[in-house]
Amino acid sequence: MSSPTESVDAGERTADASEEDSRTIPGWTPYREWFRDRWREGGATAWATAIGHLLVGGVLFALVAGFDLGTLPIGGSLIWFVYLSITVGVLYVATAPPSEPYVAWLEDRWMESDVDKLLIILGHVVVVFFVFAVALGLPFNGLMGALSSVLFFTAVYAMMVLALNLHWGYAGVFNIGIAGFMAVGVYVMAILSSPTEAGATSVPGLGLPLPIGILGGVLAAALVGLVAALPALRLRADYFAIVTVAFSEIIRLTLNSRTLQEFTVAGVTTGTGGATGITMPGNPVRLLFYDGFGAGAEPALLGSVLFPLFRDLRIELIPPGSSWLGVVPLPAFTLDLAVEPPVISNWAYVLVLTGFVALFYVLLVRTGNSPFGRVLKAIREDETVAKSLGKNTNRFKIVAFMFGCGLMGLGGILWQGSQGFTNPGAFRPIITFYIWVALIIGGAGSNTGSVLGGALFAGALWEGPVYVRRVVTNFVDFGDTPSTFPAAVGPFIEGEVLPFLAFMLGNVSALRFILVGVILVVLMQRRPEGLLGHRKEEAAAIPLTRPDGGHDAADDGGAQ
Repeated sequence: MSSPTESVDAGERTADASEEDSRTIPGWTPYREWFRDRWREGGATAWATAIGHLLVGGVLFALVAGFDLGTLPIGGSLIWFVYLSITVGVLYVATAPPSEPYVAWLEDRWMESDVDKLLIILGHVVVVFFVFAVALGLPFNGLMGALSSVLFFTAVYAMMVLALNLHWGYAGVFNIGIAGFMAVGVYVMAILSSPTEAGATSVPGLGLPLPIGILGGVLAAALVGLVAALPALRLRADYFAIVTVAFSEIIRLTLNSRTLQEFTVAGVTTGTGGATGITMPGNPVRLLFYDGFGAGAEPALLGSVLFPLFRDLRIELIPPGSSWLGVVPLPAFTLDLAVEPPVISNWAYVLVLTGFVALFYVLLVRTGNSPFGRVLKAIREDETVAKSLGKNTNRFKIVAFMFGCGLMGLGGILWQGSQGFTNPGAFRPIITFYIWVALIIGGAGSNTGSVLGGALFAGALWEGPVYVRRVVTNFVDFGDTPSTFPAAVGPFIEGEVLPFLAFMLGNVSALRFILVGVILVVLMQRRPEGLLGHRKEEAAAIPLTRPDGGHDAADDGGAQ
């Protein structure tokens, strides 16, 4: 005879199994049900069906890629939309059923942990850009260059969003002056560490070692944060936000002015360079591969080893003249994995940035789990309650604001430091807006969400639209691009869509704002807390409940 506990466990297992069996993926049912039956059979039947669908999809994609839309009737009119709709429908039929097992696997992995969510997003970003590279016919070197670019922006945005998460996600401080604190860190580092003998287009620096310049930039950003926070924290959240954005613009305009373009302090001449900009110290990562920073620098020890190795990395999978069983001739096939030296050095810097992202992440996680971090979260939820418990909330917010501003200064140094030159135009308010968008996507209060938001922003909103334009224009000849919006809309009203599409693709950088707006509207309607934000957190860093759920033996005896 089974015990009541065993009966309950069996009932729960039955309910879970029923729930799993009843889970369906929305869509047209007859064909998908047939595919599901074939997939459940497993073995060769399942894989043959899936591979057959993917082959059909690949053939149709090749047909579409080789089709010249300019040959359509009426110069690419509504018939083009009919053709495109039919093609997309056929591609969907060919590729959607095999993706269902993968989608189900993703749903299971997505619920496991935040790290799995982050790896899934980064993996899909890499896959999407791999598809872009294949569609553009880029060699392996081009693919690695594209990935290094998107991962660079992923890393720098992740660092900046993590710093902002300390302000808004932890302390509830509404800072929209991020670009200004970045500028302070970058310019102070450049002034401290730039060479004392400036070129014709820049101003001299103090020539101090680079670590001192970086430390000085971080401290300067933190001190400027203190100057901004002392008077501004007396204001309410919305007024504090106005003060921070005004402070950021004051910093940018000050750097842009001619007054500080060049000045002398204690007999030493330096300056901000004004609107012309300022030369920054060379990227130290480059010295791992080259003997200097100039364009004609010779390879260093590591570069002399890696450059020839990757420049000639080609694997001959099918040698010329090969045949199968000595009868059927096989085409020669060589896997070209050659990578040029600039791409190698770019990847090295991306790896360095990845290490700093991990450092930011660990630092903020430990801060959030510390007593200091728990007070910040209490202030975020209800500052009045935190004050009633004897906490000096203004002091906590000032320290948190300085800490976050220092991280923003460091993030700005790592962002602009790889370029060797910067000017005030690199710190416009739109940079602050981009960082906030990434935080909203990932979710305030979640460090993993901050990195995830940075990856999605860099891949889907920053680099993605540019590559979409390149892929589309690579396969479609749109003709002359209209120079104005009315010139593009006029033919569209008459039934010709190609001029309008050409105008849209030609202005894809401006269309980023429309795409950002659409994503923000969808998030506000569907998930206003972001993908991983607004988690319910315990006050203690360790669970305080008993392993059995809080019931002891006496309670169990009394219940019986």
